[in-house]
Amino acid sequence: MNDSKEHIITVASKLFLQKNFKEVTMKEIVDKTGLSKGAFYHYFESKEQLFLEVLDYIFTNIMIHFYNKYSKESFYKFYHDYADGSKVLFTNYFDKFKDGENENESEFKMNYFSLAFDALKLFPEFRDKMTISFQQELEIWQGCIKNAREKGEIRSTMTDEQIAQIFIFLGDGVAVHNILFGYNFEKSTSPTLYLSLWDSFYDQIKA
Repeated sequence: MNDSKEHIITVASKLFLQKNFKEVTMKEIVDKTGLSKGAFYHYFESKEQLFLEVLDYIFTNIMIHFYNKYSKESFYKFYHDYADGSKVLFTNYFDKFKDGENENESEFKMNYFSLAFDALKLFPEFRDKMTISFQQELEIWQGCIKNAREKGEIRSTMTDEQIAQIFIFLGDGVAVHNILFGYNFEKSTSPTLYLSLWDSFYDQIKA
């Protein structure tokens, strides 16, 4: 991706995160980029096209876990590495897209989820993409749990899929709860909050 195109996507991302898809106008985006209309429309012909690029940029580039870097030695180490990775992702996301001039931090974090909801409503193809992404994530967690079960690390009558879902849904639920209740950025994204729940659940299923 060349510098001009990435600049447009970054500027548009900030605007969509501060407002929503309907509120942001193409004129506003063009003005914020500082580019001429000709230069801008060379890359993007419509707001819908740009919004899809923003979604792809945030959800498949910025907010993506590098599972190959997480420990396979044990399930306990795997989910602790995942928690640390989540903290890094959200910190990088906030640093990249915050607007130092007029940023309302709690509003900004909430708009991350609003952006996703807008996308799911407007673009069926994005829903399909996120469904595939979630299924891939679930399969990775299931694989780690299966290995842990075979090694004698965990024991439970629950299926590997059920255990994986509990870990994933607990993490997502804690983050949304913290944001809804206006916790500051550091507290909202701190792995300590859901790690205590994960560790408690792990104690119930470990051999």
